[in-house]
Amino acid sequence: MLAYATGDPAAFEQLYVRHRGRLYRFLLSQLRNQALADECFQDVWQRVISARAGWQPDAAFTIWLFRIAHNRLADHWRSLKHRPAAPADGDERVARVPDPDTPERNLSDFEQRRQLQRAVGELPEDQRVVLQLRLEQELTLEGIGEITGVGRETVKSRLRYAMDKLRARLDE
Repeated sequence: MLAYATGDPAAFEQLYVRHRGRLYRFLLSQLRNQALADECFQDVWQRVISARAGWQPDAAFTIWLFRIAHNRLADHWRSLKHRPAAPADGDERVARVPDPDTPERNLSDFEQRRQLQRAVGELPEDQRVVLQLRLEQELTLEGIGEITGVGRETVKSRLRYAMDKLRARLDE
């Protein structure tokens, strides 16, 4: 980023190639909507470009990038005035969903991953964010704290609560 800040366009390309996959997966996992993830992804990189001239290496670039992404997500959720109402035929849709509790499906790796994804999706946002930053992005507790704006101990407790809820949900 220092090279890019001094005007080296090839440095930006290296940053983009190195971080685009992880950043996009993080945004997609948070938003669960490809179009919204694409929009936020572009927005985050635009903010990186805009901040080029004034960038100071206060933290590792990855931490700084994911802090921008975290803040962009917070802006997105804040901008939503309300959640849309459930569809009128919601109960009928639920009734049509096949019962996944068959021996074949229980043994399936795919089903286990799906159950885990659902359980992660049911976590409160603050717990889900720290869990995904830790497990998917492999960031340190300190790095997660810098991104989310909370202390290391808060990150640890959110991770512990998230893991406890996941265990309980998956044991059901």
